[in-house]
Amino acid sequence: MIAQPLRFNPVLKRLRWGGRRLGTVLGKTLGAEDDYAESWELSDHGDDQSVCSRGEFAGSTLGRLVQEHPSALLGRHDHITRFPLLIKFLDACDRLSLQVHPKDAQAAEFRPGESGKTEAWVILEASPSARIFAGLQSGVSHDDLRLALEQGQIEACLHSFQAKTGQCVFVPAGTVHAIDAGVLLAEVQQSSDITFRLHDWGRLGIDRKPRPLHIGEALECIDFDRGPISPVLPQPAPLPTHVAEELVSCPYFVMRRHATAAAFDVVPDKRFRIVMLLSGHGELESSLGAEPIRTGDTVLIPADCPPVRVTPHGDIGLLEVHLP
Repeated sequence: MIAQPLRFNPVLKRLRWGGRRLGTVLGKTLGAEDDYAESWELSDHGDDQSVCSRGEFAGSTLGRLVQEHPSALLGRHDHITRFPLLIKFLDACDRLSLQVHPKDAQAAEFRPGESGKTEAWVILEASPSARIFAGLQSGVSHDDLRLALEQGQIEACLHSFQAKTGQCVFVPAGTVHAIDAGVLLAEVQQSSDITFRLHDWGRLGIDRKPRPLHIGEALECIDFDRGPISPVLPQPAPLPTHVAEELVSCPYFVMRRHATAAAFDVVPDKRFRIVMLLSGHGELESSLGAEPIRTGDTVLIPADCPPVRVTPHGDIGLLEVHLP
């Protein structure tokens, strides 16, 4: 039985496009470098394992908890052998490459044992000039895109929009996408790290050479029928204390946002819940008693856990994630 919320040490990733906001905004403990790009909050992916930071399960990896306590942790989803989601914060201080992720069947062909990668973002901060590239312009075909790549005119094929704080962007596998410089976001995705780079804006890597591209694989994985992707239109989800927003409901995960100053309960309902505090601070009340929760904190509430009460100290923004 795991009847208490679980917290994990983040797995920090340093990449050429990272910065310092994982520390200055989200409270992560960083070194002196200025290229901290990703904080993997919950990860059971290969050697990238989240490690429980406190309580009776301190020192246990997320993968070990899934293997040893499947029913207690996963509830109705206890047939799953690997934690199915990868939860992150990203700090983009430079534009990311233009890329695409495969669907499940494609991922299994390219890299046996790997899943596809459908993901969603919630933007926490965005500079006025930052854009989100998501999907192709309507009518762009395989041949159109390949020709544009050869002629250096790829941007004419891309759909984009101004990035704004609070937007949610749903990016199904097969969608061409890129995050612009100046964006800080929370990401929910399938537990996968397979990415095919279609274009890198003419940049050089740290070795002063172009980074590898995967044009053949990317073109094979792109869903050319999808067209432009726009920010999600949140749907109201009335609760006893406030009206939450349902952001995404897909076969891989469900995302709900709470923007409120009222206390409310997170009820596992025989499946795990993940809460990410996107803004503000408050308390979590559980079998462990009351404990603080601050901007940038991520907590895994196991399926066995009794309801956990969130008590905001002023207005908060909280993302709640679970499986369908």
